[in-house]
Amino acid sequence: MEGLEQLESPFAFRQCITIIKSTGNKAANLKELREIIETVSNDSLFHHTYQYFLKEHILEYTNDFAQWAGESLEERALAEQLSNIDPYSCETIADLRAALVAVIDSYLEVFPEPRYALPGDEFFFNETVTFVFPVGVCANNLAEFFLAMKFVDSGCIYYHFHEARIRVPGGTDDFSRWVDEVLGKKELAAKIRAIDPFMHNAEEIRTHISGIIMEEVSSDMEKTGVRPC
Repeated sequence: MEGLEQLESPFAFRQCITIIKSTGNKAANLKELREIIETVSNDSLFHHTYQYFLKEHILEYTNDFAQWAGESLEERALAEQLSNIDPYSCETIADLRAALVAVIDSYLEVFPEPRYALPGDEFFFNETVTFVFPVGVCANNLAEFFLAMKFVDSGCIYYHFHEARIRVPGGTDDFSRWVDEVLGKKELAAKIRAIDPFMHNAEEIRTHISGIIMEEVSSDMEKTGVRPC
């Protein structure tokens, strides 16, 4: 875990992009999936769980393992159980790995003969190489922050909200930290921090935060006697 990095004022948006590379491992049934999960790299587990929220399209489950179990193996009860594992509640990747294995082991005790995926529809374990870079967008105040949130790429939202939860000590996010520590708006920061990253993808997070910020900006304008045209 990296140390708590210095907050910037203004808030400088950064974006992350990922390049996927294969680990060479693939699973055709549940037993093989379980064996590989137990030994595959932390980077691969991170990609198939935490980085699931970087996907812009809406999927039925909350990680790649659950998605594959439900759609390719048609083991929908198991898919629901895997989908209920919240990676943000796990302190380490080892904890997450243990949780995934425990769910699969429990399922295999009841259904010891799992189905096979069709050829070409196996689970392919991947890893990613992640690059983080500034996008040249900064916010000096809440109004500028609100406008920036409407237009920055979803990769910015993921980096500052989802990825920050495991990068920043204390499990918080960059947005609420800036609002709290730089702008001094603790109640607003608490509202942003209360948004559950496990329940929303990056676009949904954008919508939630934009709505919260808009309410705060409107409230500030009313307090100063300024009314929107």
